[in-house]
Amino acid sequence: MRRMNLRTARGFSLIEVLIAVLVLSIGLLGLAGMQAASLRFNHNAYMRSQATFLAHDVIERMRANRTQALAGAYAIGFGGAPTAGTVAGDDLTQWKARLAGELPQGDGSVAVSAAGIATVEVRWDDARGDVGGENPDGGGPLIFRVTAGL
Repeated sequence: MRRMNLRTARGFSLIEVLIAVLVLSIGLLGLAGMQAASLRFNHNAYMRSQATFLAHDVIERMRANRTQALAGAYAIGFGGAPTAGTVAGDDLTQWKARLAGELPQGDGSVAVSAAGIATVEVRWDDARGDVGGENPDGGGPLIFRVTAGL
């Protein structure tokens, strides 16, 4: 039988193992950071989708009640409380309740021009949002605007 010399034995040294663990941990930290960013962007996209849906919801309600919409019955500002009892008032009451329930600190405003152009603005607290064009500070209130003809 042949005896192995300790000098000819091959294997990993402790320094190689430590470097491999360091490289692996840096990779896992990068993966965790990408996962956190993905969750934040996904939540932001969901809030924008909800705002779009809710803005188009009130536009479709105005199109269904076009005569009253052109007469200004749907005009309301941020923080305004609609008066229930009419079709327009009930539509706005339901719309404002949905905004408050589906968006964080959600609120909305509606303006209709004499030419029949409706401008709907939806505002919510985008505290988890990204820094970008309409959100330069990366948080706080974000306003989403939709303009459509009635």
